[in-house]
Amino acid sequence: MGAGIAVSFLAVGDTVMVVEMNEGAHATVADDAKDSLTRLARRNTSLDVDEAMNRLSVSSEHPAPDDVVLVIEAIPEDLGLKQRVFAQLETHYGPSTMLASNTSSLPISGVASALDHPDRCLGLHFFNPVPISSLVEIVVGEATADERVAEAQSWVEHVGKTPIVVKDSPGFASSRLGLVLGLEAIRMLESGVASAEDIDTAMELGYRHPMGPLKLTDLVGLDVRLSIAEHLASELGDRFEPPALLRQMVEDGKLGKKSGQGFYSW
Repeated sequence: MGAGIAVSFLAVGDTVMVVEMNEGAHATVADDAKDSLTRLARRNTSLDVDEAMNRLSVSSEHPAPDDVVLVIEAIPEDLGLKQRVFAQLETHYGPSTMLASNTSSLPISGVASALDHPDRCLGLHFFNPVPISSLVEIVVGEATADERVAEAQSWVEHVGKTPIVVKDSPGFASSRLGLVLGLEAIRMLESGVASAEDIDTAMELGYRHPMGPLKLTDLVGLDVRLSIAEHLASELGDRFEPPALLRQMVEDGKLGKKSGQGFYSW
């Protein structure tokens, strides 16, 4: 997600630093960004991939505070971890820098509770694959300032995407609705209603979804979907209880595209 978000800003001329604490992953982040930019350039011939890559840096250290106007966090869905990271971000960046989380389900107000100034924090929930997805969900926390919401809308439009503004609630709008569809597709596969391919084709052709719910789960990561489902089940009830098949596949290490095997082979 981090590389995909970076590409969206690089493609419109911005300078971006990806902060990746694992130095062994630096080359992978850069390679992923270049691959995405190359694919975008096939549709946008004015995009110079090499020039865009010159505006990207990957580091284990945060850049100088005065050089940064927007920080987007894209770390694992662990509230305690996010709170610790945001507390560190607040000490490093001045009050003019917006602090945004790409969380797909965790409460923004919970993330912002680690801050002395939670008004500067909100959610910017991008969607996979980020460079070609047209939606960004702006999640407004209890303390988020109105001017930050307006600023976030401008950023989203700046990268050529459409913003929607939602209240900070479990699963927001998109994850809550998308997860219902994904979990039911897994239950259908589990009970032998149809193959993964046919379930996905039903939604792609029947409802014009750009990607079926099982292939999308592979792309998001089965472990990520499981974590979101467990969180929403605890908040909203049994209708979000993860299917046994999902739990078993995660236990077996079948996490989707990132592991090479999920509902599909990658």
